[in-house]
Amino acid sequence: MKTIDDLEAQIGGLAGKRVLVRSDLNVPLDQSGDAPVITDDGRIRASVPTLRRLLDAGARVVVTAHLGRPKGAPEAKYSLAPVHARLAELLEGVSVGFSPVTVGPEAKAAVDALADGELLLLENIRFNAGETSKDDGERGAFADELAALADAFVSDGFGAVHRKHASVYDVARRLPHAAGGLVATEVEVLKRLTTSPERPYAVVLGGSKVSDKLGVIDNLLGSLLSEGDRLLVGGGMVFTFLKAQGYEVGTSLLEADQLDRVAQYVRTAKDKGVELVLPTDVVAATAFAADAEHDVVAADAIPADRLGLDIGPDSGAAFAARLADARTVFWNGPMGVFEMEPYAHGTRAVAQGIVDSGAFSVVGGGDSAAAVRSLGFADEQFGHISTGGGASLEYLEGKHLPGLDVLD
Repeated sequence: MKTIDDLEAQIGGLAGKRVLVRSDLNVPLDQSGDAPVITDDGRIRASVPTLRRLLDAGARVVVTAHLGRPKGAPEAKYSLAPVHARLAELLEGVSVGFSPVTVGPEAKAAVDALADGELLLLENIRFNAGETSKDDGERGAFADELAALADAFVSDGFGAVHRKHASVYDVARRLPHAAGGLVATEVEVLKRLTTSPERPYAVVLGGSKVSDKLGVIDNLLGSLLSEGDRLLVGGGMVFTFLKAQGYEVGTSLLEADQLDRVAQYVRTAKDKGVELVLPTDVVAATAFAADAEHDVVAADAIPADRLGLDIGPDSGAAFAARLADARTVFWNGPMGVFEMEPYAHGTRAVAQGIVDSGAFSVVGGGDSAAAVRSLGFADEQFGHISTGGGASLEYLEGKHLPGLDVLD
């Protein structure tokens, strides 16, 4: 992939050039108050180095990004206005404008008004139906409008590179382009996880649904993990594993249609000598609530009227022990409902175990990244915190990602 240095040479310098940057600014928002509040600004902070690189070179930077999943039309709750305010704080000393529209005469006028070293953030790209359209013509027509705003394109929104969207894929086919620093780093890290990982290699998977992880588990057990490596499973998805072994899981989250497939994973792991680590105890509650009655119970004895919301303390200690001598760790998905304090201890135990191991560690974006920060861990305590959970998983599945393929 071309770097920004390559792009700079290709177009005869960045000064005075309009550079369209696809960033990933899809941050979680607390919408409960009078105004939305960003609860984790990690993705915004991660976007800053590439933007600084371009601004310092005198480029006129136009940033496009999405927030949430609007249905191709404006929705106030998905406005990038709060992101604009935070980005302006992080880019202190830089003129950071905001366009309430993405394309059209108003957007073009705002871009034309930029001076060298200034930045304009366009409103949520997904307010336009053409961005995510499955129709190549409709998506291409929207990409034409975006491309008309710029002289070059930099792809730096790793969290969206698994999508064949106009601002990710089609614009790169229309303008001189390069990978931003964030995308380049993400790819370098993921190559390290998939081509020559130092072993023992431990993969920790959590989150709510096993169906979200089927592809990556297939690839892990098929080619990435070897004898002596470990696969640790927690979160809501673990109850399908427990049920597949004949255990009662009460009212816990269960994907009954995946039981046969999960049972096969158990057999495959055993045959390959990959240690499958499941919790031996769980925190079981009477309801999905922080103030619900809850107790630690054996994983094979969950009461029929309770649901598991976290791995238990013995399991947290056991997971940390199986991480202690690992040399490479990939983690995607919390161990429980970490947003509620009674069910955050398993996720905290795993995070601490990874930090203490000294392994090269990658936290796979999304809820995992938000979890480690909310629990008081610093980004620097891990080898890398990815900005793209879905993109990271698809890369580990061995899939081709459209937003990366178009940059090669």
